[in-house]
Amino acid sequence: MALSASLFLRQSQSLVMTPQLMQSIQLLQMTHVELTQFIAQEVEKNPLLEMIGNDEDHSTPAEVANEAASEAQERSDDGERSDDALQSDWYEGNDGAVDRLNSSLDTNFDTVYSDDVEGRSADTPELVSQWKSMPGGEAGEGYDLDAFAAMQMTLSDHLNQQIPFLLSSPADRLIAQVLTDQLDEAGYFRGDLDEIGTRLNRPAEDIERVLKSLQTLDPPGIYARSLAECLSIQLRQKDRLDPAMEALVNHLELLAKRDFHTLKKLCGVDEEDLIEMLGEIRGLNPKPGSRFSESHSESITPDIIVRAGPQGNWLIELNPDTLPRVLVNQSYFAEISRNTAKNSQDQAFLSECMQNANWLTRSLDQRARTIMKVATEIVRQQDAFLMHGVDHLRPLNLKTVADAIKMHESTVSRVTSNKYMLTPRGLFELKYFFTVSIGSAEGGDSHSAEAVRHRIRVMIEREDPDAVLSDDDIVDSLKSAGVELARRTVAKYREAMNIPSSVQRRREKRALAKIAAH
Repeated sequence: MALSASLFLRQSQSLVMTPQLMQSIQLLQMTHVELTQFIAQEVEKNPLLEMIGNDEDHSTPAEVANEAASEAQERSDDGERSDDALQSDWYEGNDGAVDRLNSSLDTNFDTVYSDDVEGRSADTPELVSQWKSMPGGEAGEGYDLDAFAAMQMTLSDHLNQQIPFLLSSPADRLIAQVLTDQLDEAGYFRGDLDEIGTRLNRPAEDIERVLKSLQTLDPPGIYARSLAECLSIQLRQKDRLDPAMEALVNHLELLAKRDFHTLKKLCGVDEEDLIEMLGEIRGLNPKPGSRFSESHSESITPDIIVRAGPQGNWLIELNPDTLPRVLVNQSYFAEISRNTAKNSQDQAFLSECMQNANWLTRSLDQRARTIMKVATEIVRQQDAFLMHGVDHLRPLNLKTVADAIKMHESTVSRVTSNKYMLTPRGLFELKYFFTVSIGSAEGGDSHSAEAVRHRIRVMIEREDPDAVLSDDDIVDSLKSAGVELARRTVAKYREAMNIPSSVQRRREKRALAKIAAH
């Protein structure tokens, strides 16, 4: 076969990952905070984009002017009952009492303030202006209470108020300040005494002495280097650190394992004394500095809101607070194109801005539609959960939802990332509704792993201290309820929920029962 060169015309289709397509995909998995920041950046770059709040009035300037003119006309037409006439009637009905009161107030005001404020205005002319500009002055704005709110006292401030009364030496106060800077949020000292001594050119004995002195400050247990030392400091201040209690504090790992038999031998006490000691330990504060920590709780804004409908159905809607409104200013584009953009470079820039603006609005609309489709299908699949609770949560995966709405699994995964749904059962992340399937013991419908974990947690919470359920007992109980589960799976679920073993639970429940009885 002879080789020869030839030309062919061939047509084919291919998917190209453009920057706009990549941003459209990224928009799906953005939270509403990230989406707002992204839109703000686009509005800053694109002069044709405008971001409008949900509670903003979208009337045009002409409509606003017409409304104002009509209101002014209505007020002028209603001259029969003007403000002056109303005030005159009110004054006459009160026999001139208001006039006498106003006259008295004016006289008192002039007497009190004429010499106090205006008399000093020549020396301090800014006094009157400052008084007038204050909240509640002539402006009549009222006081801003937030401006007078006291700042929350920090742990460092609380300790610095006590240190001068404890230490008289300036050198010791300097050491105390360095030690205070090494405290964590819980009030524990996390520094190195040798390193601090080297840095301050002081012997380690002086650093240790100052630290021991600081451990007597309020709150009790502050400046401790470990949990055992923190508890020992608090017990010492209560005069309860006897040898038995000290042995208990030095073996907290046995207390965590609920090994009360070994603790009785180490402490040299009987069961009744050990129970009393455990009660005292439970009354201590393991984190003495926690009440001074500045913890800022962040509220979660749901993206989807689900409510019960009047006919037994579910009403699903997107939260308008999480959907920023973006508008394309077509009139501004037309005006600039007609009057300002003269050369081809300006026209190309405007065309690119218009193209990007239209793309962003379409992408946001498509994002909202996709979230709505996924949320609607999740509600349809988990109808029993919304009606009856977590015990009726069905096993669900991404493929089931993707096939139902005819989208790809990756799209559903992006939509459900960091999105929250507010339901009559509470606020849940969309990922919560996707759980693995656990087979049924009787060949019926499979069970959700989350529902099974909830059953295990409820069974353990309701168990009797004298009849604690082992993992085998839980397996038998679940099997009788139609759930086929292996013992190692029960143990894995129990450990994931931070629930101790049956032996540790039995010891703990009995000890707690005896402590409560005392």
